[in-house]
Amino acid sequence: MKNEILTMMVFGLMGLSSCKNNSTEAPETTANGDSISTAASVETKDPNTNYKPAFAGQTRVAAVKTQTAYEGKVLTNDLKKPWGLAVLPDGRLLITEKEGTLRIATSNGTLSEPITGLPKVDADGQGGLLGITPDPAFASNRMVYWVFSEPQTKGNLTAVGKGKLSADEKRIEGATTIYRATPAYDGDKHYGGRILFDKTGNLFVSTGERSDLETRPQAQQLNSALGKILHITKDGKPVSGNPFASDANNKPEIYTYGHRNVQGLALHPTTGELWENEYGPKGGDEVNLIKPGKNYGWPVITYGIEYNGNKIGDAIQQKEGMEQPVYYWDPVVSASGMTFYSGDAMPEWKNNLFLACLSATHIARLVIENNKVTGEERLLESEKQRFRDIAQGTDGALYAITDEGRLYRIFKK
Repeated sequence: MKNEILTMMVFGLMGLSSCKNNSTEAPETTANGDSISTAASVETKDPNTNYKPAFAGQTRVAAVKTQTAYEGKVLTNDLKKPWGLAVLPDGRLLITEKEGTLRIATSNGTLSEPITGLPKVDADGQGGLLGITPDPAFASNRMVYWVFSEPQTKGNLTAVGKGKLSADEKRIEGATTIYRATPAYDGDKHYGGRILFDKTGNLFVSTGERSDLETRPQAQQLNSALGKILHITKDGKPVSGNPFASDANNKPEIYTYGHRNVQGLALHPTTGELWENEYGPKGGDEVNLIKPGKNYGWPVITYGIEYNGNKIGDAIQQKEGMEQPVYYWDPVVSASGMTFYSGDAMPEWKNNLFLACLSATHIARLVIENNKVTGEERLLESEKQRFRDIAQGTDGALYAITDEGRLYRIFKK
C-alpha cells in the first residue's frame, strides 16, 4: 500500500510538471519575438507602458549583488545643491553648486570656501552651474571647464566656460564663455550639462532639447544645438572631422543628435568608447553607446509616454536609421552623472557602469559585457538620497554627491 501511494505521488508530480511545461501562456518576448529571461530583476514596480524591448537584456536584466563588503560613508552634509563632481590630480574633488558656486572638497570631506570669479548663472528650475572638468594638464596649467545655464536677453541657453584656478584657490581667473548652444529659449528645463575630455584633449558637451513641445523637434534638427552631444576644442570651436561639418546648413560642432536630456557622459576604460545616459519622459530613461553621426531617436522613437499618460508621436520604439538604447528603464530611475569603474580595489566592479539616480534614490551598478547589460544592482538605496553625480577618485573609491547636500565615499570595508 505504501509503495502504491508513493507511485501515485510521483505520477501526480510528473503531471503537474507536464501541465506547467505545456502551458498555453506565452513567455515574455522582445519586439522581434525572442524570449526574455525571467530571472528576478531589481525592479519590482509595474512599467508605465506595454512596449516590448527590441532585444533580450535591453531592460530589467537579472539582479546581481556585490560580494565584497563595502560601505557608503557620508563625508559632509554641508554642500548646497551640488550638481557636478570632478577629481583633481591630487585626489581632491571639484564640486559645482547649482546656485553658481564652486567648492573644493578633500577626501575626508573638508570643504573650501566658495570660489569666486565664475559668470552669472540662471539657476531657476533645472538651470545653474552644472558639469565641470579639469584640464588634462591641470597640474601645470590649472585650467578648468564648466557648463552653465547662461541668462540671455530673451531666455537662456547652455553655455561652456573656462578659466584658471588661482594659486590660492580662492577664485577663477580670466573666466570666459567659449561656447553657446543656440538657439536661446525662455524656459527652465533640460540643459543637459555634462562635460568630458576625450583622449585627444577635446571636449564632449551634452545639451537637452529644453523639454517643451515647441523646442522638442530641434533634437532632430542639425541646425540647432539642442538635444545633442557636441564635440568642441578647448577654445569652443568644432573639432576637425566632426560628422556633420561638410554641410554649411548644419552646426559643425554636432557629434550626435536625437537626444532628450543627456546628463551622463563617460568613456569606457578599456575600449575608450563614449557612453551616455539621458532622461526619458514617463518611462524610457536610456543608456546609449555613442557613435559619431548617429541619430538616437528622440522624439520620434521612445520607450516612454508623456507625463499625463498620452502617447508621444506615433508611439513607436524602433525606426530604421535610429539607434536603440543599450539599456532602458521603465519606470524611470532619473540617472544623472555616471562613471565607469577602473580601479583595482574592487575587482568585481571592474569596467562596470555606475549611475547616480535621482528619483529612484540609489546608485545603479550595471554589469556590461560585449556592449550589453548583463546585470543590475542598486547601491545605497537605504540612504534615500537623490544622487546627482558620481566619480572615481584617485584612491580607487567612488565619490557621489546628492541634491540634499551630501558627499559620499563608497569603498570596501
